Amino acid sequence: MSIPTVLIACGAGIATSTIVCERVETLFKEQKVRAQVIQCMISEVSSLQDGASLVISTTILPRAYNIPSIIATAYISGVGMEELDQKILNLLKN
Repeated sequence: MSIPTVLIACGAGIATSTIVCERVETLFKEQKVRAQVIQCMISEVSSLQDGASLVISTTILPRAYNIPSIIATAYISGVGMEELDQKILNLLKN
């Protein structure tokens, strides 16, 4: 049985994606969700989307992808984090 792959992207793949990556990994651990999390640059999403289940970005994505995407600014601002947690969990269940 394969586990879903979640791409977490920001412009450089270093700063804000690290914050989001830590939050998502903690969320998955607390909710006992088995998923592979890959931190990357937005420019890498096109080449990584095959086999992935979801893109979580820290900014507006430059185009649509073949998989669902969500912007995770709530994890940066601290406002609406629980709602974002639920959106991510719901997208992974579908």
